[in-house]
Amino acid sequence: MKKLSLEFLFLFISLITFAQINKAPAYPLVVHDPYFSIWSFTDKLNESVTRHWTGAEHSLLGLLQVDGAKYGFLGRPEFPIEILLAPGAERPFECKYTEDDPGVDWMKDNFDDSRWKTGKAPFGTGWDNTAATEWKTKDIWVRRQFRLNDLNIDELVLLLRHDDDVEVYINGEPAYSCSNCYVNDLKKYPLAESIKNNLKKQDNVLALHCINPRGWSWLDAGLAKQKAVTGFQQAVQKKVEITATHTNYEFECGPVAVALNFLSPLLMDDLNLYSRPISFITFKVRPTDSKQHDVKLFFNASVDISRNNISEAVSQRVFKQDGIIFEKSGTVEQPVLKKKGDDLRIDWGYLYLAVADEPGIELTPHESAGSDPMSLYDLKIDCGKIKSVPTQKTILLAYDDLYSIQYFNQNLQAWWKKNFSSTEEMIQKSLTEFESIAKRCDKFDKDLYKDALKAGGETYAKLCVLAYRQSLAAHKLVRGPKGEILFPQKENFSNGSIWTVDVTYPSAPLTLIYNPALLKGMVEPLMYYSESGRWTKPFPAHDLGTYPQANGQTYGEDMPVEEAGNMIILSAAICKAEGKTDFANKHWNVLSQWVEFLVHDGFDPANQLCTDDFAGHLARNVNLSMKAIVGIAAYAQMAKKLGKPGEASKYYQIAKDYATKWMQMANDGDHYSLTFDKKGTWSQKYNLVWDKLLRLNLFPRSVYDKEVKFYVTKQNEFGLPLDSRKTYTKSDWIMWTATLANDQNDFDTLIKPVYKYATQTPTRVPLSDWHETVDGKQVGFQARSVVGGYFIKMLENKWKK
Repeated sequence: MKKLSLEFLFLFISLITFAQINKAPAYPLVVHDPYFSIWSFTDKLNESVTRHWTGAEHSLLGLLQVDGAKYGFLGRPEFPIEILLAPGAERPFECKYTEDDPGVDWMKDNFDDSRWKTGKAPFGTGWDNTAATEWKTKDIWVRRQFRLNDLNIDELVLLLRHDDDVEVYINGEPAYSCSNCYVNDLKKYPLAESIKNNLKKQDNVLALHCINPRGWSWLDAGLAKQKAVTGFQQAVQKKVEITATHTNYEFECGPVAVALNFLSPLLMDDLNLYSRPISFITFKVRPTDSKQHDVKLFFNASVDISRNNISEAVSQRVFKQDGIIFEKSGTVEQPVLKKKGDDLRIDWGYLYLAVADEPGIELTPHESAGSDPMSLYDLKIDCGKIKSVPTQKTILLAYDDLYSIQYFNQNLQAWWKKNFSSTEEMIQKSLTEFESIAKRCDKFDKDLYKDALKAGGETYAKLCVLAYRQSLAAHKLVRGPKGEILFPQKENFSNGSIWTVDVTYPSAPLTLIYNPALLKGMVEPLMYYSESGRWTKPFPAHDLGTYPQANGQTYGEDMPVEEAGNMIILSAAICKAEGKTDFANKHWNVLSQWVEFLVHDGFDPANQLCTDDFAGHLARNVNLSMKAIVGIAAYAQMAKKLGKPGEASKYYQIAKDYATKWMQMANDGDHYSLTFDKKGTWSQKYNLVWDKLLRLNLFPRSVYDKEVKFYVTKQNEFGLPLDSRKTYTKSDWIMWTATLANDQNDFDTLIKPVYKYATQTPTRVPLSDWHETVDGKQVGFQARSVVGGYFIKMLENKWKK
């Protein structure tokens, strides 16, 4: 028998293991851009309300009625809330408060607060400047007495907006708390049955303590009740699978099975398709007992998807056009591109639900749910009586944002609009092409998994699948003023910046593999910012604004060495990916300015921030120095390819000399230190990966081996810490650090704890790239594009060819 080739073996393994990714911290359902992004935050699709990546409710509902019995398989149906105790945002309320520590028992209903101040909520500073009472200190304690006329409450709901950490008590009992957290709008939190049962008609107390260690502050709260939804059974989820572009579920609804597929066709080799803001949802229904059953399918997409908060008025209409039934929803006000920030949802443009106009299909908007649970569903599909032949139905969700971003005070539209005269035309074409699109996506998913498997093994392939849609959905593909590709990202769950250079840098491997033109759409606007004279400093800007307004840097501090190194390295990577130097030649003047800055200021950096700004300022940062050295050599590489031998020789020699000096100054025995002046410290040298990928040959193999050997001794259960100062880490940097390894076993050793984190973290949000290595909990950040950095090993493998 002939020995199997390694390539055939990898292919055989891929066929066995493909599509077995069945666990994630959150599951992508409808994901396209920072605003049109809907996820399931629980392992079972019908355990919770589906949500926007920020955590706000963007409810999708699905129900199957089989012979009259109702089975919920998608989302959690909820009636609208009824206010019991209005928050200050709705009507400022009077309460007692103090900014001095009140000691113990301050939350008890019989506590004497007569010496506290009297004021009105909301309390705060900054944000939208609508606080009723200014709050500038670190702590505030608030007590609000209230009465209830009716204790007949199905579910009790807390309405809360806080910045930052908060603890909430009702009648002395802890009701809710969180740390390292804030929200910039009122959010709903269902409360425990014990809290509800502790309510009285008179003399209730809502007590709150909020901590504000930095920045703006806010505190506001109220209570609501919610009618319980009854008359449903939970469908039994039998399976969930994630691929690059699909999320697939299987459910058992009594004697009938439902296969549910969410498809977002994010294919980067076809930008005209990629840019369409569409997701297909396909239902395949079949009996499991060979008997005939009367089946009806119900579905709904909440109007909340088209508004930032529930107080905004929304209009809906249903109409038919060219054989399709459309439901179109949007806010009445339509404040296009008026708001900017992080924890925000879109409140302009229109959500579309579309389905082929066929017998048995009804689409009826319900302005008020009333008391009938079935009024929560707008779409009804009568599948008729089915027995042996499965019935399949596909619907489409789309979002027309009208204008996507503001770019130096010019409102720009999404890329897809250049190809269609209307959203309805785009939807019609997409539904017509559904089968061919689905086949292309299936093939892409298999190819991605196979390529990732070949590059880094099974664990690595699964991490790439988990990262794919999340990374792309933090971007928006936009047509520039000259028809050029613009690909801004939002710095999700951080500060909401747009076109952040040190977010582009870690995310770059994904687009370098599949379409470098998209990376140019991330990098070039920052070059234009400097070339136009709008940005006059000798290094690149940190960002271009706050999403979706890209009118100039809004981040409060520069990252000089970080961004200069990033922009030069990314330019060299673009040239390598494209196999030509046109990009570097076009921007040579500004690249030359930035490399001079690195030569003078990059080797031994002054006290400044780097991309890991959450760790604080750091002088003499060894990893940042390495970025500068690699950046100088990357410039030399581009100069050589451009036919500039003098510049190439000069700058490569500078980089080579710096590398030699770096090895001497950073040496700390069995590893290299965190800073040049502090021995007994260490850090991940993830910037070294570009010396390897660009084949700059600055550092000998011994530097790589020494660091990797040291790293494997410093791991915790959920990964390698970022450096010796803290136990938290960045998973994108771990993937880069692992790629330094020359041995597959070392690579696996470094990435397997990341996969364990991704599949076992108790924090159920779209994958956080900043987590604790001790307990696997999120520290901050979520749903960010930087997980595109997971593809660094695939990029290395591609560039080896």
